[in-house]
Formats: sequence, C-alpha cells, structure tokens
Amino acid sequence: MNWAQAGFELFGVKVLWTDLVGNVAALATVLLAIRKSIWTWPVQLTGSVLLLVASISAHITGNALKQVMFGVLAVYGWWKWSRGTSGGQELAVRPATSFERLALVAVMLAGTAVAGVLFYVFKLSWGVKAPGLQGYALVAADAYIFVGSAVATWAQGRALVDFWIIWVAVDLVGVPLAFSSGLYVSGAVYGIFFVLVLVGFANWLKEYRSRSVLVLKEAA
Repeated sequence: MNWAQAGFELFGVKVLWTDLVGNVAALATVLLAIRKSIWTWPVQLTGSVLLLVASISAHITGNALKQVMFGVLAVYGWWKWSRGTSGGQELAVRPATSFERLALVAVMLAGTAVAGVLFYVFKLSWGVKAPGLQGYALVAADAYIFVGSAVATWAQGRALVDFWIIWVAVDLVGVPLAFSSGLYVSGAVYGIFFVLVLVGFANWLKEYRSRSVLVLKEAA
C-alpha cells in the first residue's frame, strides 16, 4: 500500500490519512481566516495538496479539480493579503457592493451551468455514473460546489465579508455530497465548517462595523 492509500479503520469505515490531515488543515484555514491571519493561505495550500491526493485516491475527479483551484486561489489570496492596500496598510474587511454581489451571484449561476456541462461531457464528476435524473442532480451539485468554492475563495482574497455567506450556501450541498462520496471525514468537517462560517461572518461583520464607527468618530 502506498502512502496515498494509507489510513485506518474507524467504526468499520476506512479513513485516509490524506483526507484526515487535509481536512484538519482546512479547518485550521477557517479558524485562521476568522482571525484574518496571513497563515490562512499557506495552510490552505497545504490542505489542498493533501485533499487533492485523497480525491484522486477516491476517483472523484471533480473534487480533485476543486483542490487544484483552491491551491491556485490560495496563492492569489496569499499575494493579495501580503500586498494589502495601495498604501501598504492591512487589507480591511468590507461588505461587497451591490454590483459586486450581483456579479458574484451571476458568476455562480453561469459558472455552475458551464461547469455542469463540462463535468458531464468529460465525465469529470462521479455523478455521471448514476442513472437518469439522479445523475444530472449529482453532476449539478458537484459543479455548484466547485464554482461556489472558487467564488468564495476569490471573495475571501479580497476581504469581502460576503464570502462567508457564499460558504454557507456551498456547505448546504457539500455535506450530503461528501458523505455519499465515501469521504466521511470531509462530510463531518463540512458540518463543522458550517458552524465556523457563521462565527466568522459575525466576527468580520463586527470588525467592519467597529471600524466604520471609529472612522465616523474621527471625522466628527
């Protein structure tokens, strides 16, 4: 058995070390993001590599592509947060503008449709093996998670408070899909993500409002 297949039995279920450690890194990424730590991005990059290996081992091509995307966006986020604002100050969190929100929703809808077609035609989703409408639904869910994850991570890189809400929408589909794929650790972690995402949203929104009040007081 090679290292990618190494794991242990837990309650009769095979748990891959790559899946376990990769998801621990993913959880750490969320905790670091709540604190706006620059370590969010290298930890996310590490987790993406491990989960890429786990996804390939489980023959889940769509999820593997998602991890590649996460890795690329982690590099972008790392660069963006390191660069800060044009004045060299820390990148401040803020809500998306109305135009940005419209663009995020449009990209998610259009992106899911395009990704769904590509996943189905090139058999990049395990859902193509399922019969009839069930297969189409699974492919659509896979595409939705892929695109939603990309949009959320991009918005996180730009310090938009709204990225937490996008993750909530992704988790609502990601939890059942991960369990049905046999990645039980990933499914459990998605559930924990859901709680942490709500905490992160509250913290970032509180920080934005506190900074806005401070700016108003200084201007008065």
